Amino acid sequence: MEVTITLNGTECTHDVEPRTLLVYYIREAAGLKGTNIGCDTTSCGACTVLLDGRSVKSCTVLAAQAEGRTVTTIEGLAEADGTMHPVQRAFQEHHGLQCGYCTPGMVMAIVSMLAERGDHVLTEADVRLGLEGNLCRCTGYHNIVEAALAAARAPELRL
Repeated sequence: MEVTITLNGTECTHDVEPRTLLVYYIREAAGLKGTNIGCDTTSCGACTVLLDGRSVKSCTVLAAQAEGRTVTTIEGLAEADGTMHPVQRAFQEHHGLQCGYCTPGMVMAIVSMLAERGDHVLTEADVRLGLEGNLCRCTGYHNIVEAALAAARAPELRL
């Protein structure tokens, strides 16, 4: 079947099997490798992307379900000139990664969390609760939480 998705601002059309998961559409059909495959069961969050601005685990969404919708991956966060998104920069500045496998999913989940917060000031507890569906096997989460809180304070935060 033919599936058309606006992926990181560019309309993409690919012919895929009806059972193709969005994560495989992104990685194989579109050739974007930043979205990782971790578990295929929604347990780890490594495949988290934004679907119409809200975080989803792309291993449980069919590409056909994203037909006509907007998907943003980790590659789509930075500006065209390479300027990192505040969450990406906060991860770098606060050492929010170690092996890096979970990082794209963590970043995308935090971007969504920040967009959904409204006027609410995020606390450490908010961040830890908001990331409960994203697993990191390396860092112990402390620096990831620090990065999220720093990004929430960034004056140039664009969502």
